[in-house]
Formats: sequence, C-alpha cells, structure tokens
Amino acid sequence: MEIYCYPVDNSVDKMLKVVDKLNIKIIGVGKLKEKYFKAGIAEYSKRLGRFCKFQIVEVPDEKAPESLSQAEMDEVMAKEGQRILEKIKDKEYVYALAIKGKERTSEEFAKEINQLTTYGHSDITFVIGGSLGLSPEVLKRANTQISFGRFTLPHQLMRLVLTEQIYRAFTIINGLPYHK
Repeated sequence: MEIYCYPVDNSVDKMLKVVDKLNIKIIGVGKLKEKYFKAGIAEYSKRLGRFCKFQIVEVPDEKAPESLSQAEMDEVMAKEGQRILEKIKDKEYVYALAIKGKERTSEEFAKEINQLTTYGHSDITFVIGGSLGLSPEVLKRANTQISFGRFTLPHQLMRLVLTEQIYRAFTIINGLPYHK
C-alpha cells in the first residue's frame, strides 16, 4: 500500500510519497469483550486500511485478586510485560501508553508519525498495559512514551481512543477533511 502526503491545497499533482509499506500494531493486555468498543475499533480499522496494514494483538492478562501487595503487583506487571515483549520485533518503533508519557496534540502526533515513516520506520507499535500499567521492562523497550492525559481510563476504551487518533493522524497527514 502506498501512502501519500497531500499539501494543504490537496492538489494531486503535488502529492508526496511518504512510505510504501506501513504496519501499525496495537498490543493490548486482556480480551476486548464489549460489543460497542469492538464496533468502534472495527470502523476505524476499516478506515485505516487505506493508509496502512493495521492490527490489534491481544495478550492474556494475568489473573490476580483485587487486593495485591506491591510485590504481587510487580509480579503481575512482569508477567504481562513478558507477554507484550514477545510480540514486539527488534525493528519496531514502540510507543508505550503511560500516564507519565508526553502529551501531544493530534497535529503533533500526526507530524511525529509522518516523520517516523519518512525516515524509515515502517513498523510502529503501540502498547497498552493492563489495569496495573506497564512493566519497567516494557517501558525500557519503548522508544517513547505517550500520554492521553492524566485521567485513568479503562484499557479497553484506550484501544478505541488510540485507534481513532491513529486514523485522525493519517487524515491530517493526507489533508483530508476528517480533522477540524
């Protein structure tokens, strides 16, 4: 699939080729069960098909009781982290979603994705941790951390929000009217 970056006036004769083959992957802990989240993600996944190969990879969450000691929480995050790391290839540019990550506007995010693809990163992976967050090992593997604000959101909802923002980034990059 070829992706083009259009100038503001959208003239086809001024198209700039950005990248030939782009793979976007979201790795999420736990199984998505809610139909309304699945429907939203399916819609944006379909839309993303014109820009990239898009996939969501689910890794099992670690079953744990409600009340955990810090050592038990660390163990749960380590096990989930290992499952995540097994799904990441060396060549992938990795964004870890973390509350302490850098916040970006949609325009800044689009510019960053465009720059990554321009400079040879054709495999971009986003990682969403489970209810306890991401292990230090996953955060260390990440090339960057991104935050969608200081709110605590269910990780299932974050998959939908992230998928929409990735789609929004491509519409910004390509000068399409979705983003206003």
